[in-house]
Amino acid sequence: MPVNALYRDDFYLSTCEAVVTAIHEDGGIELDQTCFYATSGGQPGDTGFLERSDGSKITLGQTKHGATKDIVVHVPLLGQEQPAVGEKLVLHVDWPRRYKLMRMHTACHLLSVVCSYPITGAAVGEDESRVDFDMSETINKDDVTAQLMELVRQNHPVYLQWITDEELAANPGIVKSKNVRPPIGLGRVSLVCIGENSAIDSQPCGGTHVSETQEVGQIHIAKIEKKGKENRRFRIRFGAPGDEA
Repeated sequence: MPVNALYRDDFYLSTCEAVVTAIHEDGGIELDQTCFYATSGGQPGDTGFLERSDGSKITLGQTKHGATKDIVVHVPLLGQEQPAVGEKLVLHVDWPRRYKLMRMHTACHLLSVVCSYPITGAAVGEDESRVDFDMSETINKDDVTAQLMELVRQNHPVYLQWITDEELAANPGIVKSKNVRPPIGLGRVSLVCIGENSAIDSQPCGGTHVSETQEVGQIHIAKIEKKGKENRRFRIRFGAPGDEA
């Protein structure tokens, strides 16, 4: 059944109560609402645990979508106890991991501002993310890092605006990605906006992000790889250049 995906409106919500609505044959758990982000758009789903009324925990290995985007399945690690349909649980997101992914995902948006080329692929990770651009130009990674850090230091607000699926269809030019479909099909689409009045950027995205650019922290472009005649892969890592901690 459709889930109330609380994370779509509050990226900082790390715990909530929920009721089990279905159990899949593979042990996957559906809930009436969730603060767990489901794998989508290059961002991994949340991990964490579900707390039962007796205090015991069901540890989750992943969160993913079901047959449609309005179904979220919480997948326990092997050997976990199975809850019952109708049971009330308290959800606890692995917040340190989620927050790193939020910072990284926001950094990817900033990179798309610095490198204004069509995006051909992306993957958000806890320690390294990659963004692929349709470009043939040679570009200096240190220059890109300097521009990224300037946007971070300027501390622009990051926020959501909602438009309808029809409004997105009428304005296809706002989509930067060539290969990843925007999060449509739910009737409304979230635009991630950076800067007052979207002065820095605005693009459709269903991922989770920090609320201001300074939260991204120190980042750098570790490597730019040539992936074909007109494709360049940028690898973003936390820390200063040369700092792999």
